[in-house]
Amino acid sequence: MTATLMSTYNRQAVAFDRGEGAWLWDAAGKKYLDAMTGVAVCGLGHAHPTITRALCDQAQRLWHTSNHFRITQQETLGERLAAISGMDNVFMCNSGAEANEAAIKLARLYGHNKGIEEPKIIVTEGSFHGRTLATLSATGNRKIQAGFEPLVRGFVRVPYNDLEAVQNVAKNTQNVVAILVEPVQGEGGINIPSSDYLPGLRRLCDENGWLLMLDEIQTCMGRTGQMFAFQHHAFTPDVMTLAKGLGNGFPIGACLAHGVASGVFQAGKHGTTFGGNPLACRVANTVIDILQQEKLVHRAGVLGLRILDGLRENLGAMAAVKDVRGYGLMLAVELDRPCTELVAKGLQQGLVINVTAERVVRLLPPLILSDAEADLIVQGVSQLVREFLQA
Repeated sequence: MTATLMSTYNRQAVAFDRGEGAWLWDAAGKKYLDAMTGVAVCGLGHAHPTITRALCDQAQRLWHTSNHFRITQQETLGERLAAISGMDNVFMCNSGAEANEAAIKLARLYGHNKGIEEPKIIVTEGSFHGRTLATLSATGNRKIQAGFEPLVRGFVRVPYNDLEAVQNVAKNTQNVVAILVEPVQGEGGINIPSSDYLPGLRRLCDENGWLLMLDEIQTCMGRTGQMFAFQHHAFTPDVMTLAKGLGNGFPIGACLAHGVASGVFQAGKHGTTFGGNPLACRVANTVIDILQQEKLVHRAGVLGLRILDGLRENLGAMAAVKDVRGYGLMLAVELDRPCTELVAKGLQQGLVINVTAERVVRLLPPLILSDAEADLIVQGVSQLVREFLQA
C-alpha cells in the first residue's frame, strides 16, 4: 500500500481490478461474490452494460457546464425523482454528506423564517449522517466525533425507535424545527424500527410544526423492496436525502423537499459547483430506467426474504447468534462478540462482506442477484459464521 495516501482507512489488502454483475476480480484473477456493493452503492452490480453505454455516450457529448445554466439531464432527473417519490422539488449534489448538509441548512432556514433564532434538530443514537462537521455532529456515534470538537450545535439526541423520547422533547425543549432520521439505521447495524415508528414521527412533526427529514441515502433506489423506504408507509416526508444507489457508483446526491419545505431555499441560499452535472444526471436517469424496466424494486424484496430465510435456517438456532434480521436487501447477522476479522476471512473465501458496530455482519448485495447467487451468499456467510464461532 502506498504511503502517499492519508491513513484514514484500515484497508483490506485486496485491490479489485474489474467487476461484472455481482462479481469482482482482483489483479491475480481471483473471483469474489460481492455482498457489500461498495456499501449499498452498486445496486445494479458492476459494469452494467446499459449504464456503461449511457456514461460513454454522455462523456462524448458534455460533462460539465455549472449550475449557472440550465441542465437538461438534471431537469429530467428532478422531474422523475419527484414523480416516483411524491416530493415537489430537488437540489442535486455530489454525495450523501452533501445531501444531509443541505437538509440541515434547509431546516435551520425554515426555523429562522419562523422567527426562531437558534433552531434545533432532533437526531438519534446509533445514526450515521456523514463526516462533514455538521453531519458528523448529527451522527449518533461518539467514536467518529472524537477529536473534531467543538461540534456543531443545534442537535437534540434521542434513542432510535423511541416515540416517547421524541414526545418528551416536544414537551421540554424549545426551538425544535425538524427531525432527521434513517428509516433503517445502516452503519448502526441494520437497525429496523417498529412499524409504527416512522408514522408516529410523521404525526409528531405535524402536531408540532416540525419537518420530518428522512436520510434515505442507504435505503433508496429499491434496496428495501420499495423505491424509497418511506413508501412502506402511507405518508410523505418533508425532506428526503439520497445518494449511494442513485448513481450506482458515479458520485451523485440529492435533497428532495415537499410541501412547506419545498419553498425554503431561494436563489443564493445554497449551491454546488459539480452537483447535478450532465454526466452524473445521465447516469442517475439510466439507473431509474433499469430499476423500472427490470422490476428490480420488487425483486429486491423477494431476494431479501430468500436470503433472510436461508440465514435464519442456517444460523438462527446458534446461541452466539443474537439476531438475524433484514429489510429487503439490507441484512444483518448480529453476534454476541466482536467479529471484524470476518471481513478478511470472507475475502479469503471469495466473499465480500462488511462488519459494522463491531458485532454485526452487514450484507448489502446488489438487486440484480440471481437466485443461485443469493444462495451462495447464504452458504458463504453461514460457513464463515459457523467456523468463526467454533474456532
